[in-house]
Amino acid sequence: MKTRIILSVAALFFATIANAHFGTIIPSDDIVDQGDDRNITLDIKFIHPMEGHYMQMERPAKVEVTTRGKKVELTDGVVEQKKDGFSWWKLQYEVKRPGDQIFIVEPAPYWEPAEEAFIIHLTKVVVGALGLEVGWDEPAGAKVEILPLTRPYGLWTGNIFTGVVMKDGKPLPSAEVEVEYLNEDGITPPSDSYITQVVKADEGGVFSYAMPREGWWGFAALVEGDKKLEHEGKMYPVEIGGVIWVRTRDMK
Repeated sequence: MKTRIILSVAALFFATIANAHFGTIIPSDDIVDQGDDRNITLDIKFIHPMEGHYMQMERPAKVEVTTRGKKVELTDGVVEQKKDGFSWWKLQYEVKRPGDQIFIVEPAPYWEPAEEAFIIHLTKVVVGALGLEVGWDEPAGAKVEILPLTRPYGLWTGNIFTGVVMKDGKPLPSAEVEVEYLNEDGITPPSDSYITQVVKADEGGVFSYAMPREGWWGFAALVEGDKKLEHEGKMYPVEIGGVIWVRTRDMK
């Protein structure tokens, strides 16, 4: 009986690793050039990117965009959508100013019973706008975030993305970063280990990863929050994720 219990716990543990949760904010394009339609659509979800499984996402607590130091709140503009009975959110946005548009989502806390913890993924994406490549390397001010050291748009397949994991505005040494591909092509991983890639940051919080396929790639640095939240009369830890999405294109 004891062996069976241990095996069951181990199976749950490994299933949790394989089925990594990711906050997502995916724009209809990562670059808006002069002469392009300046209206873009952003899809905001909480999913398992490689496997395509949705999870319930309540209305985001906050959605913001920062352009050349000017921050604008967009929360009121999100519109609820449904997929397989789960809520996700859509946002229409018009690019009005040249310069990199840094979008960031703060979701409502998600209760994960399998981990007995809350999950909050502070998720961002950068859209290059109107030829003025200014701002992509600036922090968004989130408690945990990945600050790109590689410009996070205009990337070819095979490019290396490098970032630094920040917590409370300081590099986080030896942070673990999970990487997943937004699988919209029906890719079948040969084993669970291929679903979520894992890289370790160095002592300065810096990590790198070469993206082998065209599409959207998510990078999530996960840390335990400083405060706990209540659920059914008990206090539980909070996993805070700093997440960034970047897009690659094949060279054709």
